[in-house]
Amino acid sequence: MAEQVDAAGFRTPRMHITLGARELARFPMTSPTPGTPTTVTLSRAALYRVLREEVDRQGIAVEYGKRLVDAAQDANGVTATFADGTEERGDLLVGADGLRSTVRRIIDPQAPAPRYVPLLNTGGYARGVTVPGEPGTVYMGYGKRAFFAHLPHPNGDVWWFANIPHKTEPTRADLAAMTDWRERLRALYADDDLPARDLVDATDDIVAPYPTYDFPKVPTWHDRRMVIIGDAAHATSPTAGQGASMAVEDAVVLAACLREDPATAFAAFEARRRARVEKVVRMGKRNGNSKAPGVFGRLMLPVVIKMLPVQDMTWLLDHRV
Repeated sequence: MAEQVDAAGFRTPRMHITLGARELARFPMTSPTPGTPTTVTLSRAALYRVLREEVDRQGIAVEYGKRLVDAAQDANGVTATFADGTEERGDLLVGADGLRSTVRRIIDPQAPAPRYVPLLNTGGYARGVTVPGEPGTVYMGYGKRAFFAHLPHPNGDVWWFANIPHKTEPTRADLAAMTDWRERLRALYADDDLPARDLVDATDDIVAPYPTYDFPKVPTWHDRRMVIIGDAAHATSPTAGQGASMAVEDAVVLAACLREDPATAFAAFEARRRARVEKVVRMGKRNGNSKAPGVFGRLMLPVVIKMLPVQDMTWLLDHRV
């Protein structure tokens, strides 16, 4: 599986951060510890394809078009009820159903709502354009009005994303009304010494803007035969760059706990995972805050960046599940 993921993406062991044309920092995205794998960047579509191919290889059945609406448990198992009126029975129910998790609500009707982080996100894949940079490096830049990052791909494409400050939480209607997004981006970066406008112009399909959320803390992860994992339990801002990684770690740890002792698996899973994932959520929130610094914040960025605990990132990069 690791070899498949590596083949689906490309290695990105370095990061450069700039404020306009001024370089603020360079630091590694891979641990210096010998034997630690190099950071790999891949699209969610590629990750899904790798996982789906493994599911098919193992002969695991998958059903689409089902929406969970309720679940009930007893001493022998869990019955899941879907919107189309059908039911399924199983020993356990694992809720890997994301930010708006139905399983989280079933386990704890008083569970907190997601917290809005005041950023909108978009991005795309640019083709047929040459911009500064080399494959293997993530280039992140603070513009005057928004944050921008790009990653040159070994095949000549350039992957990019933008984080745009947006103080109030947008409704679906607000997002649907943003039909002129390409021109909005061009205007946002018009005065910046960044490759943003060139990359926006060279992108056929720009991702529709979406808001940023996280969970500072979800108090209850499990109840008898039901458990939540991934974003359902600990959604982090995408500014952490760790959402999918934390979900994959969860899956491996939960599987190990179920093998060791099914009766205590969910409690053991939470004990092994909660401190780590909540630290990642805090990191994501700090990263998000830095991407909307304001005028005074921009003046302080060189000092703040130099104070970042870069060496302390080994807690994230060296982790073994």
